Amino acid sequence: MPTLQPSGRPVRIDAWVWAVRMFKTRSAAATAVRAGHVKINGEAVKPAQQVVPGDRVRVWRNHHEHDLEVLATVAKRVGAPVARTCYTDHAPPPPPKEFQPAVPVRPRGAGRPTKKERRDMEKFRGGFR
Repeated sequence: MPTLQPSGRPVRIDAWVWAVRMFKTRSAAATAVRAGHVKINGEAVKPAQQVVPGDRVRVWRNHHEHDLEVLATVAKRVGAPVARTCYTDHAPPPPPKEFQPAVPVRPRGAGRPTKKERRDMEKFRGGFR
């Protein structure tokens, strides 16, 4: 079976965002396009809208916006290394997650917590008991 090569031919937007691995399934990609989470050149579009190289595609996914510039089009899903060559992501990286102290862990089967351990857990959870 020949490998799929990126091209410059017009492709449906739902197929393209699925092919470059922005969404796990084609139906999830189409649903996101219908919901307005995918925009081409700043405008909300329908799933059948064609995308060509040079277009800017904004994808809202996992509470993060990706600003993609289309470099090549593919109609079928390709491997991750090939998919990354089909677009350039101009969005800034997501902000780093704030440092969260480790949750107190008790070994399984250690029995009930002592009074001090219980107070430490309540203090960690923000309780006042």
